[in-house]
Amino acid sequence: MNHAHSRKLFAEFIGTAFLLATVVGSGIMAERLAAGNTAIALLGNTIPTGAILVVLIVVFGPVSGAHFNPAVTVAFWIRKEIGLILSLIYILVQILGGLIGVWSAHFMFEEELIQFSLKERTGSGQWFSELVATFGLLMAIFGALRWRPEFVPYSVGLYITAAYWFTASTSFANPAVTIARSFSNTFSGIFPGHAPAFIISQLAGAVLATLVFGWLFKKPESSSND
Repeated sequence: MNHAHSRKLFAEFIGTAFLLATVVGSGIMAERLAAGNTAIALLGNTIPTGAILVVLIVVFGPVSGAHFNPAVTVAFWIRKEIGLILSLIYILVQILGGLIGVWSAHFMFEEELIQFSLKERTGSGQWFSELVATFGLLMAIFGALRWRPEFVPYSVGLYITAAYWFTASTSFANPAVTIARSFSNTFSGIFPGHAPAFIISQLAGAVLATLVFGWLFKKPESSSND
């Protein structure tokens, strides 16, 4: 593995770790401060998540592309913008980073380090929400890349902020996030047995978005008849 790949992988690892530390940590803090008001707790979880995504993409985008998400990596692999082997290693590193982020949040808030979530998130509405959430996330990425690349961090951060509220699942939209959150029996958790259906829906949304927006945002071919 060359130096450039090592830098990319470390960026994906630390970025995903900070993302999950923010998702789970802000969820713990929000629930503790909300005095039982679930709407306020969700808002307290939403804002930091959208904000950290902007920061992480600005910081790590030039290094690794700032995927932090196996669904995004799969989408770029379909577009032939990343190789298969590197994609698989990206995904492994993202999952490991997510787990470290969750455990870091637990440690900071003096929670039991190793947990398994009991929070149920299942049903057709939840699964469809994850397909829609991931489809929309890729829409935000591909659209910004096509028209205003400098807006990608803000497009992603604002989209996830909105999707927390318009999807029934609160927009996980990320297999690494889903796996990591199954190891946290806190506000942000998901019962491990319900995670696979979320992941399948997320990957389906990513594939569909790649095909749809690959067609919609395709750059016109130059023609001598123009």
